[in-house]
Amino acid sequence: MTGVLPSQTIEKMLNSGEINVSHPIVDGQVQPASLDLRLGQTAYRVRASFLSGSNRTVSDRLNEFEMHRIDLTDGAVLEKGCVYVVPLMESLALPEDVQAVANAKSSTGRLDLLTRTITDGGTEFDRIPAGYTGPLYAEICPRSFSALVRPGMRLNQIRFRAGQSILSDADLRVLHDRSPLVDSPAVIDEGLGFSVDLEPENDTLVGYRAKPHTGVIDLDNIGYYNPAEYWEELHCSDGQIILDPGAFYILVSREAVHIPPAYAAEMAPFLAMVGEFRVHYAGFFDPGFGHDAAGGKGSRGVLEVRCHEAPFVLEHGQVVGRLVYERMADVPDQLYGSGIASNYQGQGLKLSKHFQTR
Repeated sequence: MTGVLPSQTIEKMLNSGEINVSHPIVDGQVQPASLDLRLGQTAYRVRASFLSGSNRTVSDRLNEFEMHRIDLTDGAVLEKGCVYVVPLMESLALPEDVQAVANAKSSTGRLDLLTRTITDGGTEFDRIPAGYTGPLYAEICPRSFSALVRPGMRLNQIRFRAGQSILSDADLRVLHDRSPLVDSPAVIDEGLGFSVDLEPENDTLVGYRAKPHTGVIDLDNIGYYNPAEYWEELHCSDGQIILDPGAFYILVSREAVHIPPAYAAEMAPFLAMVGEFRVHYAGFFDPGFGHDAAGGKGSRGVLEVRCHEAPFVLEHGQVVGRLVYERMADVPDQLYGSGIASNYQGQGLKLSKHFQTR
């Protein structure tokens, strides 16, 4: 078995103890090509972000960096600009031929919650080596909005992989010719390039910029918050906007993306040399995302953008990121959007699910 492991294999891993849980799995936690990870009971406020490092545990490092701990049982606010480490309800005992990669869930990224998974002995964020046995932790740093969290909330997700499954550019071109991956000419160079849409049809709204001083967002409140209290609308009539250093933006790709059922994809950063900004890669794209087989008919990629050192002009059609496609080890029993209450199938420009729709 080579490729990204589908939902039915993840279920077997849960049953076999390769994935251990301190609380029973809940409905919707197993996704087509990933598993949502749940916050535990305690958040540790730490002085700085860290990796455990070779031959050291996260617990060891918490002894160095912990400032205080917070009981999440009745809900607690994680303050903007602070760093927290939260033990997760899931732990791993991976086979020697299975590795894992973690990422923030889409709604987490759209709230500018910097959320990464760390492990014992870890030398990279969000990368878990084959055969890893041990606990998992979420490092959380709210960047734009303070957030109210509780045990069991799902901010991260994890994807399991056996062997090498990333498609080469040549394979990607063959797949695109057989089953178009975008609704425009494909830019294929170390993945499928995607660009920013700053000339939408029938509108001048191209995105949103987070306001600097806002209230707390309770992550359990869905469709609840007035966007105007948290976001400034960005309108554009000339195909360009200027990004401000330190500001956080929600934009959208010009291309409508398709992920065929036998494949998965991950959003990856583009070359750093193209500008003073970063497109967040809180980006697992599940089998069926935007695909006809799951009722998608193409879905735009939402871009979570932060400008770095200097103001930067972003122009319509500028390539800002890429999708890296991988083969699934098997087609999942359930596709994205097909009866699993997926929030972003067929999406265009869209804030996280916590906000009222326009």
